[in-house]
Amino acid sequence: MDPTVAQLLLAVLSGGIVALLLTVFGGGGSVLAVPLLLYVVAVQDPHVAIGASAAGVALNALTALAGQARAGRVRWPCALLFAATGSAGAFAGSSVAKVIDGHALLIFFALAMGLVALAMLRPNAPVGAEDVRLTRAMAPRIAASGAGVGVAAGFFGIGGGFLIVPGLMGAAGMTLALAQASSLVSVAAFGATTAANYALSGLIDWPIVAAMAAGGTAGTLAGLPIARRLGANAVLGRRLFAGLILVVAVYVAIKAVTAL
Repeated sequence: MDPTVAQLLLAVLSGGIVALLLTVFGGGGSVLAVPLLLYVVAVQDPHVAIGASAAGVALNALTALAGQARAGRVRWPCALLFAATGSAGAFAGSSVAKVIDGHALLIFFALAMGLVALAMLRPNAPVGAEDVRLTRAMAPRIAASGAGVGVAAGFFGIGGGFLIVPGLMGAAGMTLALAQASSLVSVAAFGATTAANYALSGLIDWPIVAAMAAGGTAGTLAGLPIARRLGANAVLGRRLFAGLILVVAVYVAIKAVTAL
């Protein structure tokens, strides 16, 4: 694909929208990247859209990870083990996805969007421990959870934060805040692994990725003051956002079915 100037500008806008929504509402916003690339930027191949989305997710996660690491919220031993086993799973999952018809893959992607929306509607329980240490007994649980989540993240071309956070909370017993911060290690690793696998098959449009990353920087800056002002309305806003994802999921599924 050789993107036009109009497509690059639309990719900047799309990256800004995704980053703004992620900044304001937290995880889940990255699933809108693929529909925006397909139906706004007009990327023709669903595989190229998923590959570009995965690369963008990795870049956004690295930016967010830097801030969380400076704040001391990342539990590195648990996060790195989850990311290591999950990256192998992401490579396997994305390898399977590449050989599936693009429009059929979008049906699965629409299902993943629905699951993300439902996860956003689920109340988060603030339980867990602050002083988490990786132990020999804990390691197999984290490794197995990471591998399973990685397969799903690679197959759908998403960061998988909505699965990583409960995976870390369940396997390592950490709090929601620590799991959200630590999950960014895996989000970046899974996105990078998936993008690299797609790039090996020539399914990454790097100018589109760069344009989305540029828009993402602006979207993050725009979203910060909005996030601070939401206050008590944050829960309502998150529910409305989840509803938007469900609507887009239905649209993606309908478009994919009619294209088969």
